[in-house]
Amino acid sequence: MGSGIAHTFAQYHFPVFLYDSNTQALDAALQKITTNIERQIAKGSIPLSDKQTILGNITPTTDIKSAAKNCVLVVEAVPENIEIKQNVFKLIDAVCPEETILASNTSSISITQLASFTDRPDKVIGMHFMNPVPIMPLVEVISGMLTSKATTESIVEMSKAIGKTPVCTADFPGFISNRILMPMINEAIYALQEGVAGIAEIDQIMKLGMAHPMGPLQLADYIGLDVCLHIMEVLHTGFGNSKYAPCPLLVKMVHAGFLGQKTKKGFYDWTTPKNLIANDIIR
Repeated sequence: MGSGIAHTFAQYHFPVFLYDSNTQALDAALQKITTNIERQIAKGSIPLSDKQTILGNITPTTDIKSAAKNCVLVVEAVPENIEIKQNVFKLIDAVCPEETILASNTSSISITQLASFTDRPDKVIGMHFMNPVPIMPLVEVISGMLTSKATTESIVEMSKAIGKTPVCTADFPGFISNRILMPMINEAIYALQEGVAGIAEIDQIMKLGMAHPMGPLQLADYIGLDVCLHIMEVLHTGFGNSKYAPCPLLVKMVHAGFLGQKTKKGFYDWTTPKNLIANDIIR
């Protein structure tokens, strides 16, 4: 997600510092950005001349203090782990100018809670991008309890400036996107667990019957089953309602290391993505 966000801002002529403490992660991110730019060129969505311009707008760095000195916006895109995010927000709050807006790409964690780790809660906001970031048009803009109107308006305009459609939501567990999407995925896993239908059949019904571009089980693999489980746990804890309880099959798959595309095994066998086959071991 971080590389996609950097790519998108750079494509729309914003100078970007891409920060990670690990140089190998930065190298991998730049390679991914380069690959995605080349795909855009091959599809004719951008001209060949844009490649070097986009890459030239991105400065990889492991020196966050130097990078943060002149930033007007920082977008955090670390894993969905509250302890990791707490450390990151404390760090960027300490090194960024007081006028810098601190945004999170979190898909479920409370913006109000993240803001509490800083001395600028009025300037903390959610910018939830969809994956793949350069292609998907939505940015879910989430205001915390103390986010100022000026901050929200600034992020709405910033989202438009990078070719996205901003949609504002309140700070509730899962916001809107994942409050609706994840229970659907969870219910699809329950249907599989109960033997109502197989993996391919469940996905085919949702694609052909509901015009979804990707079935819920394939989408879960694409998102990451560990991420799906975490979001369901946030919903379950946040609302205290049993309807958000993660499906036991989802829990078992995560414990077994079946995380989807990232581990090449999930509901589908991802070793040959062009010829996805339902993973019989799950049955």
